[in-house]
Amino acid sequence: MSIETFIEEINSRKRRELEALDTRLAKEKTALQIKKDNSIKDMHEYFSNEAKLKSEREAARIVEAARLQAKKILFDAINLNLDSAFEVIKEGLRSYANSSEYNVALQKIIVTAKMNLGPKIKVSCREQDRSPLAELGVTVIKTIQTIGGVIAENENGTKELDLTFEELLRIHDDEAKSLIMEDLL
Repeated sequence: MSIETFIEEINSRKRRELEALDTRLAKEKTALQIKKDNSIKDMHEYFSNEAKLKSEREAARIVEAARLQAKKILFDAINLNLDSAFEVIKEGLRSYANSSEYNVALQKIIVTAKMNLGPKIKVSCREQDRSPLAELGVTVIKTIQTIGGVIAENENGTKELDLTFEELLRIHDDEAKSLIMEDLL
């Protein structure tokens, strides 16, 4: 299984899980919309009856506060779904890092590090990556807690390149969030 197949599998799994999250969000969104519409309708009727005692300005302020609260609830639900999607992605990366295809990705990571830092690099990696990296002729200077990938530095330690899965996900955080948001909305 190639890394592209794995990435496709992750993307496919992500799409399925995002579809499930989208369905859940749509239901919650509909319920919130109905609740919001009912709240706004009830508040509007109440303030219409009390218009003799209260000014139009006060009624508008309260209605707007209800709208803002409904938007806040909606955004909170979206943020919860985003957090959940990122946890799913991280879990997929954890599974991938324990699969046989991971060693191919690890080789590509080392090639990338050597292209950027020079032919002789030193790395920090997971304990279980020491052996495969030794087979590639890479010097491991310490072990780190990471899902996968390495932190590489050049021969004299003046340049560092973080190629851990967590850092790569953080770097592409905005792209991932915008893709997820497109699917949600």
